[in-house]
Amino acid sequence: MIENFEKVLVVAAHPDDEVLGCGGLIKKLTKSNKQVKVIFLAEGSSCRFPEKDIQKDEVKKEIQHRENCAKKALKIINVNSSSFYNLKCGRLNTYPIIDLGKIVEDEIHKFKPSVIITHSNFDVHHDHLSTFQACLQATRPSGKDIKVDYLFSFEILSSTEWRYNNCFEPNVFVNIEEEIKYKIMAIKEYDSELRKFPHPRSEDGINSLAKYRGMQSGFKFAESFKLVRCFKK
Repeated sequence: MIENFEKVLVVAAHPDDEVLGCGGLIKKLTKSNKQVKVIFLAEGSSCRFPEKDIQKDEVKKEIQHRENCAKKALKIINVNSSSFYNLKCGRLNTYPIIDLGKIVEDEIHKFKPSVIITHSNFDVHHDHLSTFQACLQATRPSGKDIKVDYLFSFEILSSTEWRYNNCFEPNVFVNIEEEIKYKIMAIKEYDSELRKFPHPRSEDGINSLAKYRGMQSGFKFAESFKLVRCFKK
């Protein structure tokens, strides 16, 4: 289903979410010469420092390193178009939702995707929730010239599965048997983010989730998504 769409916009809260959430699907799309653009709302690193230190060189260096890792990871999954907005990590909920939504709206106008894939509203991370809400707002049927046919959400290991109630319930599955190795290669570029098993954000954790979703859908490895909105006639 999703793998057949021609233009897909991935809206991620942080660099590494794009690989964890849909790295296999992205690789499948780009192998078929589909157009994929990835945008990152937050920089992904400053949340580990006090807010008063965000402008220090140490923090700026970490932010730049994360962006460099993202560019290497995107190259592995053949993404040539991306944008880094570098909003404050861990603090997206402090920005007016109308401003976050406007970022997504502007990207829709420029890229003109038929599909948006983003975070789930069943998640423990406030940045992920804010990103979902921004996409929900940007794709609402408001009469504006925004023609997005589908909105899907994905799951992020070490975040979505820790929402122990109101859990993520996927209803769309994509076979990534041929793409799982690229997903692992891409996430390894994020050297500061990968952990050792049994942490879920580990190579074993990513493989385990892909096998589990595969067992649910009849594949060896799969990524799962939830269809949130469909406007296609």
